[in-house]
Amino acid sequence: MRSMKNKQTGLSVIVWLVVLVIVVGALFTAYTWLMLSWAFADGERAGWVQKMSRKGYLCKTWEGEMAMVSLPGSVPEKFIFTVRDDKVAQEINAVMGRRVSLFYEEHIGLPTSCFGETGHFVKGVKPIDDVQGGPLATPPQPAPAPPAANPPASAPQPPRQ
Repeated sequence: MRSMKNKQTGLSVIVWLVVLVIVVGALFTAYTWLMLSWAFADGERAGWVQKMSRKGYLCKTWEGEMAMVSLPGSVPEKFIFTVRDDKVAQEINAVMGRRVSLFYEEHIGLPTSCFGETGHFVKGVKPIDDVQGGPLATPPQPAPAPPAANPPASAPQPPRQ
């Protein structure tokens, strides 16, 4: 009789452990889904993308760096970002070295770095073509001199003898 009770107790402990693991896994999955679908912040930043690389052992993501310059000659601020979509990464690589505007969402509280090294996830890119003084901009050309209104009179020649 006693051995039958011990078997039932052992089975009930295993069942409770399995249920506990399933519940914890479901809560972890729900939390991760919530943090990835809800953005803490979103916005747009402009600058020059200077680095893009694909990183990760199991979860491959594109990690990038953009230099943002507020005034010519000032030290650039770096915007470190993650791209999870290969199509967006290809668009960014196509405009590398040009001034661009990146559209991003910030996700906080992600449980692992498998989703990216940063919390800033770039969702789109737009090239900015009307930039003055960028690193690849052509230097301004001097304006042509306007034609003279009255040409200078030539000096009178002495009479020949």
